[in-house]
Amino acid sequence: MFNTISKYALLGIFCIFFVFKVNGQQKVLSLKEAEQIALANYGTIKAKASQLNASKAFLKETRTEALPDLNVSLQQDYGTVNGTTGPLFGYHGLAVSSSGPTLPNQNYNAAFGSLYVSNINWDVFAFGKAKERVKVQGAVVALNETDLVQEQFQHQVRVASTYLNLLVAQQLSKAQEDNLYRSMQLQKVVIARVRNGLNPGVDSSLANAEVSNAKIALTNAQQIVQNQSNQLAQYLGITPQDFVLDSTFVSKAPPKPNAISTVSLDDHPELRYFRNRIGVSDEQAKYLSTFSYPTFSLFGVYQGRGSGFKSDYGTNLSNYSTSYGAGIQPTRYNYLLGAAVIWNITNPFRVHYQVQSQKYTSDQYRNEYELVGQQLRDQQLLAEIRINNALKNYNEAPVEVKAATDAYNQKFALYKNGLSNIVDFTQALYVLNRAEVDRDIVSNNVWQAVLSKAAATGDFSVFMNNF
Repeated sequence: MFNTISKYALLGIFCIFFVFKVNGQQKVLSLKEAEQIALANYGTIKAKASQLNASKAFLKETRTEALPDLNVSLQQDYGTVNGTTGPLFGYHGLAVSSSGPTLPNQNYNAAFGSLYVSNINWDVFAFGKAKERVKVQGAVVALNETDLVQEQFQHQVRVASTYLNLLVAQQLSKAQEDNLYRSMQLQKVVIARVRNGLNPGVDSSLANAEVSNAKIALTNAQQIVQNQSNQLAQYLGITPQDFVLDSTFVSKAPPKPNAISTVSLDDHPELRYFRNRIGVSDEQAKYLSTFSYPTFSLFGVYQGRGSGFKSDYGTNLSNYSTSYGAGIQPTRYNYLLGAAVIWNITNPFRVHYQVQSQKYTSDQYRNEYELVGQQLRDQQLLAEIRINNALKNYNEAPVEVKAATDAYNQKFALYKNGLSNIVDFTQALYVLNRAEVDRDIVSNNVWQAVLSKAAATGDFSVFMNNF
């Protein structure tokens, strides 16, 4: 997966530098190039990739926790060894463990001492506790992998949808420009005829209103273009700019709108993610159950100790040396081997409810998994209906545009010759504008419908293989 991210990053860097400007000329940004840039740059995808790498690193650490603890300690001290008879509790290590003869009076004879210790402690058997913890972390890695994959898939759908929305917004803006041009042409004809007394003065007011209305519609269309362009730039992870897009998506319908997905519903990226959530929860329940059982441990200690106080110091208080060398040389050695079992016998009562709670969490995730599966099945059926309806509209749009164009040309000719009124002509102008808008939308709607099928099936190739 990391190699995949690196590949996308390299492709994204290449595209950022070369896709928009070639020899000083702005180049068409294809949808495939947009997808590559988005996968390389989008912040959420980068974050989830880092999350996956972190979980993989933690899995490696989890596997090492089954190793025994091996500790080595060396210390060299200087101090007194006055002892006393009485109880002592070394709370939090705040008491000093000085050892020596019990003397009737305090003295401040001090010498060097040393302690060298190595010990090993190994939880040799804990009813699979370490193994289950590794399984939990392995399930977390699998969850994060599918989380990254489903985020990449969803982002591809988002980018494609925004790309199509921006493209149709640009086409609608162009349609409004054409409408404004026709309105201004009408305005010129009307003003000329009014000045010559061929038409009433109110016609010029209506013509001026049409021009103003066309300017407002164009401004609104341009604002939509800016909104969609800004959204696309966010998804690509680059600064907002004017995009030149592939006009294929508004000039023709996809050649294979009813392509059958090769991905089964169970392999949908979103369902795989929800299924792995269940897997993590189930493994956590198994891991928690191991805390009901005892832990069997083996341990061993080897110790060397040196002291500047001689063996008869208790009877001869002057028999000690303040020499550093006399204190750091070990003179006594001890070893200890043993086995232990540790079991908090009240743990099973607590763990029972922890496991029960975790199982309820698994049930919650299963319910959500079933809900998402049902929603995806419904979306697939809806996408098929949407594709069929979009294709019907796509086939009707040319008929509408031709009829509206013929009507416009006829009314324009009649009006210029004084054989029609301005109301009839402006109605024809409105019908033509509506027909051009429908023409620009219908093919894009087919692509959007195919995209919705790709999103529902989890197979992005259903959409991408059409161009």
